Amino acid sequence: MDKLRALEYFVAAASARSFSKAARALQVTVPAMTRLVGELERRLGVRLVDRTNRGVSLTPDGARYFELCRALLLQLARADEEIADASTRPTGTLVVGAPSYLSEHCLAPALPAFHARHPEIQIELRNADRSVLPDGGGAEVLLLFGWPDAIDWVQRRIAQTRLLVCATPDYWRKHGMPASPKELERHVCLVYRDAEGTALDLWTYERAGVTETAAVQGWLVSDHRDDLVRAVLEGAGCARFSDLTVHEHLRTGRLEPVLTDWESKESPPVNLLLRPAHRRLPRVQLFAEFAAQLFARLERERLPHPAERYPAERPSWYRRRGPRASSARRT
Repeated sequence: MDKLRALEYFVAAASARSFSKAARALQVTVPAMTRLVGELERRLGVRLVDRTNRGVSLTPDGARYFELCRALLLQLARADEEIADASTRPTGTLVVGAPSYLSEHCLAPALPAFHARHPEIQIELRNADRSVLPDGGGAEVLLLFGWPDAIDWVQRRIAQTRLLVCATPDYWRKHGMPASPKELERHVCLVYRDAEGTALDLWTYERAGVTETAAVQGWLVSDHRDDLVRAVLEGAGCARFSDLTVHEHLRTGRLEPVLTDWESKESPPVNLLLRPAHRRLPRVQLFAEFAAQLFARLERERLPHPAERYPAERPSWYRRRGPRASSARRT
């Protein structure tokens, strides 16, 4: 016997004082309703209703059972409504993965505004990079630089970075500003090692159809981008940074970019990746919209602002991984 349905039929018939009226309301047949209520009575061992030509009346046991069952069904209905509402209301914990430098300098400063708009969404921010693919390290949403191979994720480019060669104004005064990318080979260049273990020592820039590539060298290679920032701020050399992550240092003048009339076509885009099974959840959709708007604003506020948008191309060394990007040019 379907106990829940039997209770629904009993409460409906008792409320309407008629099996036929209750059957029409529930769009079932009268025999189906009377049969299931009869099975309920036999299971309980008591008579719940008296059937007459004028309709249905409750027995004393039926009256007590009716009040209990009606309260129970109302509670179940409220539970259904709450769950249905939660499925469309932005709530719950959202796990977001992003590289630490992107989180610190772009995402985290904007999260309080997101929380103010959506206080029922809890954010769990995890350090992540391309190495977490394909499973995503448990994240529902990823924000990644570069050209991730993520065929199992819904992927969208939400920003284009600009790779700027920066040092302190004092460093440039002491060592001279390069007039072309090739002149960087005579400077102390601090190098970032990416998540795949490649030292990015090959810096390619283009201007007016002319391309120049510098195989740079320096005394420091680090897989922690902020190590390079600190060293550069101490005047220890120059380095190449994504403009969106050093905006504040550019604004205050602590870092000064050079070769700004040259563009790096290898500047990595910022990608928003959504786990397909979660992409339609309200909290995921709201965060995706927030992230897209955030990076659109950061692009508008970038310093120095480029004259035009430039394409992002996957570098030639990207698939031929080695200890250094410059080694791919020699193979």
